[in-house]
This record gives sequence, C-alpha cells and structure tokens, in this order.
Amino acid sequence: MSGVTAFVYSDDYLNYQFGPTHPFQPIREKYTFDLLKDLEIFDEKAKHYKPDPASEEDLLLVHSKDYIEFVKKMSEKGRGYLDYGDTPATKGIYEAACSVVGGNLLAADLIMNGKVSHAFNPAGGLHHAKRDRAAGFCVFNDIAIVTRYLQKNYNLERIAIVDIDGHHGDGTQQIFYNEPILKISLHKYGFGFYPGTGDVIEIGDGPGRGYSVNIPLPEGTSDKTYLYAFNEIVPPLIKKYKPEILINQFGVDAHYQDPLVGLSLTTKSYEKISSTMHELAHEISGGRYLIVGGGGYNIKNVVRCWTIMFVTVSGVRPKNTQRYEELFDPEIKEEDRTLEKVKETVERLKKMIFPLHKI
Repeated sequence: MSGVTAFVYSDDYLNYQFGPTHPFQPIREKYTFDLLKDLEIFDEKAKHYKPDPASEEDLLLVHSKDYIEFVKKMSEKGRGYLDYGDTPATKGIYEAACSVVGGNLLAADLIMNGKVSHAFNPAGGLHHAKRDRAAGFCVFNDIAIVTRYLQKNYNLERIAIVDIDGHHGDGTQQIFYNEPILKISLHKYGFGFYPGTGDVIEIGDGPGRGYSVNIPLPEGTSDKTYLYAFNEIVPPLIKKYKPEILINQFGVDAHYQDPLVGLSLTTKSYEKISSTMHELAHEISGGRYLIVGGGGYNIKNVVRCWTIMFVTVSGVRPKNTQRYEELFDPEIKEEDRTLEKVKETVERLKKMIFPLHKI
C-alpha cells in the first residue's frame, strides 16, 4: 500500500445546500479543507483529489429508477421536499448529490488501485437515504452505493461499515439488513429521537443475521462511556470478520456542543476512534480505510474534529503545532451516570451477537 491519505473534495459539494437556515451546511467541508491547507498538512503523505460526479448507473446500484427520476424532477423545480419535511428540494440538488457520491467512488478507486491507503470524503456519510426515498438531509446513500461499487468492480465480499454519527444509520442498515455486510452503529437512542431505529435487538435477518450491530446510547453519554462501548464491540467484531476494507461514517454530531443530538463527546474521543480504526485497517484490511463525513451542526466544531481525525490518520504533523493543539477541547470532568446503563447494553449485545460470530 502507498501510505498516502487522500482528502477528496470539490467546490461542487457546496451546492449540496438546503438553504441558509437549514442545519446542514456544506461550508464545513470547505473550511476543513482550508484549515488543513493552513496547517500545511498536504505533502507526499496527504494529497487532495477532486472527484467527478457519479453517473445514474452508479446511483442505480442502490436506488430505484423511479426515485432517481423523482429527484431529478424536484431538483429542476427547486421547491418542495424530497421527504416528509427534513430534506428540501433545491435547485441543482440532484447534481450536487451526484458530486457527493462521486467523491466516495473516487476514494474507493484510489484505495483499491493502491494509489492511496486511506481516503476521506467529508461530503459523504448520508446514511439515512433509503432505496426509494430521501430522509434526514440525505438524498442518495453514498455509503451503500460505494459498498455495491466495491462489490461490483472489485469483487469484495467482506465490507465493514462503522458508523459513529449521533443518529442511527437506518438507511444503510435497511439496505443491507439481509446481507452479511457488517454494520456497526453507535448512536443516541431514546423516545422521540430521530430516526427512532437502532435498538439493540435489530441484528439483521436471514444471511444478514448478526451483521447489523447497534449500540444505542442514552442522553449525555461522555467520552469514557462511549469509548468503553466502542472498544468492547468494534475491535473484536472487526478482527473476527476480517473485512477487505473498512468504511467509517465519521459524523461528529455526538460532540457535546452539537445543537441536535445530546451526547457529550469531546475531541478526545474522535482522536482515539480514528487512531483505533486506522490501526484496525492496517492490522486486518491491508490499510484500506475509507472515511466519510456525516452529521455535525456546529460548523466550528465539525472542522476541528475532522481536522484532528485527518491528521491522526495521515500521520502528517502540522507545521504550526500550537495552532493544531488549540483545536482540542479542554479536559472536562465526566459524570459516569450513563456508564452502568451502557455496560448493560454492551453485555446484552455481546450475548446476542458474539455467538453468531463465534467470538
């Protein structure tokens, strides 16, 4: 493997826009790119690549023809909604969504052709989209599409998806619920919280039984508790499954200052998660590690967390170390009020899932 980490970005991503007052603002992706440039991260070990848009043929790997035509029509019209009220139909949203998906496909090609070991597409991670409808700010499910693309073009069979977004990756789970594609999602779960799925009992059906793994977390879950759950479940399953590539949805809306979720992570967790996933990729998957963005609704914090992740994975030390260190949150006194509840969930999950994988 090359040892290079790709940052996949195009200004076309900025057109994935639902309006100035909408929570989802793609400018966070450009700001991350700009900060990495300011920190002088890009060199022989970290490179920028610009993607081309995905084709309709690529979209059809997951989405229905009728749904794709619906998005095209609504994109031309530029008004209304693509779902039940979360995802507005803005002018050009179809083309912008194709650009987002194209970022994943370029990342996959770069990794599988050995040009890079790891790649990050900050516009990706749109894990709520279903086969035939948009949901939760997500038009096309780029994670599912790149999984099918890897199966079709590179004959991969074992693909693992680890989703750390504050919201459950329900679209990805639904699309692969009956298939042995390992999907692990850590997310907030509780009455009235979107999307309402992701209970521990949702483990897959048929050949997919045991391959949907959900770690539902209560309000206020902090670094110590979150990392406990992550470390107890993710590494053992990845090591047993032995994926040929790791896909990591790296939504950062579980951060304690995010306005939409209510979990309590700091930059400490995002650094540790990216370090662990990077190590697993090299230990198990030949270094092949594809990272996509996702949620995050405090722009400044998204930029900090994604920058820390990219620096950690690339191994490139910023020239301005003081500015980089200032990106980290201060130490916060943690209250372990959720730890016992999460321990109960983890033990229950182990009893359900681990025997199916002979762990």
